[in-house]
Amino acid sequence: MNSKVIVALDYSDEESLMAFVNRVSPELCGLKVGKEFFTACGPAPVEILVKRGFSVFLDLKYHDIPNTVQRACSAAKDLGVWMINVHALGGAEMIQAAKGGLGVNTDRPLLTAVTILTSMDHAALTSIGFEHSATSLVERLARLSESSGADGVVCSANEVGMLSTIFGREFLKVTPGIRPGGVTNDDQKRIMSPSQAVRVGADYLVIGRPITQSEDPVRALEVILKEVQGEE
Repeated sequence: MNSKVIVALDYSDEESLMAFVNRVSPELCGLKVGKEFFTACGPAPVEILVKRGFSVFLDLKYHDIPNTVQRACSAAKDLGVWMINVHALGGAEMIQAAKGGLGVNTDRPLLTAVTILTSMDHAALTSIGFEHSATSLVERLARLSESSGADGVVCSANEVGMLSTIFGREFLKVTPGIRPGGVTNDDQKRIMSPSQAVRVGADYLVIGRPITQSEDPVRALEVILKEVQGEE
């Protein structure tokens, strides 16, 4: 995909989603379909987006026993999506099973592994028993993901520079928690602006509410694209 921007389609109904999609082209951005929309509307709209030529990131964050994840990834592959993800915390065997479910063809979906959610800071991690910092955990999970065959990770832009130093440019860094200037942080904790994220080496920026909940979503996307292109 040529564009660095992936728009998170934070909608719960097909009508609202298509109202946005009908105003943009596959050349402008990729599209991320997450749990809310997929649960409400199922896989059929995903296939429509793929047929329209969009690069679709199916963001269902699989985290289960390896056999279940392998079968789920195989089903996702059949939808024709461009990228899927799993939780790196599922471990090496699960990530390897996910990769196996995608097959070996060169046009298979990209496999990314979620490290630590951008809504979690050190206090949140401590509350569930993690003693290491978010940065340390991200590095550990990224190394696990890379050695298990993932094509990249989903991580905060704050960790992108570190991961670029460790893995170089070939290992993809997909960054949610992107907030343009003047936009509220919502429930995100570890955030960065679009231009900053590109500057430190992010490959793809996942941006949802600052676009989809703006008064003019297409205009908001265009402004972000201009900012990103200025850093390329």
